[in-house]
Amino acid sequence: MDRVQLLLLGFPVFLFFSDLVNLFSTSPPPPPLKPSSRLHHPHPHPHPHPHPQPHSSPSHHQTADFPTTPQNPEVGGLGYGTTVELKFCVSCSYRGTAMTMKKMLETSFPGIDVILSNYPPAFPKRVLGKVVPVLQIGVIAIITAGDQIFPRLGMAPPPWYFSLRANRFGAIASTWLFGNFLQSTLQSSGAFEVYCDGELVFSKLKEQRFPSEFELRELIGKRIPDSAFGKNLGSVWS
Repeated sequence: MDRVQLLLLGFPVFLFFSDLVNLFSTSPPPPPLKPSSRLHHPHPHPHPHPHPQPHSSPSHHQTADFPTTPQNPEVGGLGYGTTVELKFCVSCSYRGTAMTMKKMLETSFPGIDVILSNYPPAFPKRVLGKVVPVLQIGVIAIITAGDQIFPRLGMAPPPWYFSLRANRFGAIASTWLFGNFLQSTLQSSGAFEVYCDGELVFSKLKEQRFPSEFELRELIGKRIPDSAFGKNLGSVWS
């Protein structure tokens, strides 16, 4: 029985520490590095072009075919200088929707800077989400080793302890599954917020729905300065 108790106690402890690593580990945000690489990428292109000019003439045709693509966003990029931030709930599996919107905006407005980031839940929910694993491991420890814990605390085991101990494996599994479900619920915010140059454009928390691709393209197009898309959009609807 001692080995069984150590196994039942050691496995939840291992899962508990793995949850703590996932909770407190902060990964550096990669999205802000993308625009820099995108902006610095066109600079090396003007240098190779003067060299192959006397050697091959087809290079002129290749550069003339792609003048308006993100290859040179500083000159012809419709969305150059505009930053759109998509803040969404990562634990809600909204990343696929965010990536679809990101590709749509980058295609519709070449040169636009689209940043993806997590929208964290409220502070009380984050605190409770970190307390739940502690409660999980405490309940599991009581179920597996309550005979030694309660006497050392100077108290007799309560009646509910014997009912949990009678179905030890079921109680441990239920505690772990319910704790994980509660933890994932506390970590989710259900948000999908769209910001254009720091201004809130669309809020799923307010609208209780996701924006459509056409709706988001229209909202961003109206806020791009000197944008032909934004100017002609009103005439299309009128």
